Amino acid sequence: MMEGKPVRESASEYSELALPNDANGLGHVLGGKVMHLVDLAGAMAAMRHARKPVVTASVDSLHFLHPVHIGQLIILRSSVNRVFHSSMEVGVKVFVEDLLTGERKHTSSAYLTFVAIDSEGRPIAIAPVIAETEEEKRRFEEAGQRRAHRLDLKTRGAG
Repeated sequence: MMEGKPVRESASEYSELALPNDANGLGHVLGGKVMHLVDLAGAMAAMRHARKPVVTASVDSLHFLHPVHIGQLIILRSSVNRVFHSSMEVGVKVFVEDLLTGERKHTSSAYLTFVAIDSEGRPIAIAPVIAETEEEKRRFEEAGQRRAHRLDLKTRGAG
């Protein structure tokens, strides 16, 4: 059995300024752009944990709570919630900051599943994650419930 790694070792933060080429005609950042950033932030945490290449296996639903406007800072925080042999669930939280006022808003959250792969592109076992704080332990438990739901959807042909 591999030695586990604490959640804090995978914790990552990625920031990007929302520019005009990222926006629609209303001046809101495109949802697809935010989804792209969520995937990048999630992959950063997954690779930090696995220290192996990773591929995105799935993204749970992504809800947009507030629009992101041109000129605002998009901040993404990610960490590994739980490891399941070669796959892992990563949580990503997206915030937007108005750089002129300092106001921050939580704009979206997502759970992604990444699979660590070897040089041949085959899934490879990775170290378990160690949840230390109460919040990390809660996320660990909830990740197991979400995985069971994903697997149930898959067996019913809905995923």
